[in-house]
Amino acid sequence: MITKIRVILVDDHNVVRSGLRRLLELGGDIEVVAEADSGEQACQLYTEFPADVMVMDISMPGLGGLEALRRILQRDPSAKIVIFTMHQNTAFATQALAAGAKCYVLKSGLADDLLLAVREANSGKTYISPNIAQKIVMQSLAGAADPTERLSAREFEVFRLLAEGSGVDDIALMLNVSQKTVANYQTILKQKLGITNAVELVRLAIRYGVILE
Repeated sequence: MITKIRVILVDDHNVVRSGLRRLLELGGDIEVVAEADSGEQACQLYTEFPADVMVMDISMPGLGGLEALRRILQRDPSAKIVIFTMHQNTAFATQALAAGAKCYVLKSGLADDLLLAVREANSGKTYISPNIAQKIVMQSLAGAADPTERLSAREFEVFRLLAEGSGVDDIALMLNVSQKTVANYQTILKQKLGITNAVELVRLAIRYGVILE
């Protein structure tokens, strides 16, 4: 009898999760044991369901995938998380992998990519979608430094939320920190990114693909 890889699916779109469940379970060696539609729920379900791998999107209302990834790995450094996302820019990929994600897979890629990533993650290995891996290598060879890669996972999450238009109060609530802490992050972001105001922050986020124009 095959011991199946137990997976938790995290995506805020029900139709996407339904399709992913069918795709994964058709592989024969994977079983979806739980589903979540937010980063908050992902953190909760991880403690409630014994799973081998979590497949999670980055862009979700409220707590994003990067912050959920950070919290889960803080609680369990051995967690095996596959990021499955539409974000094709290297900033998100670099941040996710640096934060501890095992794999980074694009939704626009081949269906087999996700199956391979889940199996590789379960074995403790890393997998990156070929397109993203190539971009990271080319960017490195060209010496084209992306300033957002200098940010920690938490700093990047604050940066993303600010760029999307979230206020200090909302960010403090989502990240479960004080308003003063968020304000401190704003100061750090200005220093690390060389920006002076919100307009420059948004322009930088658009330039490096953190948000869409």
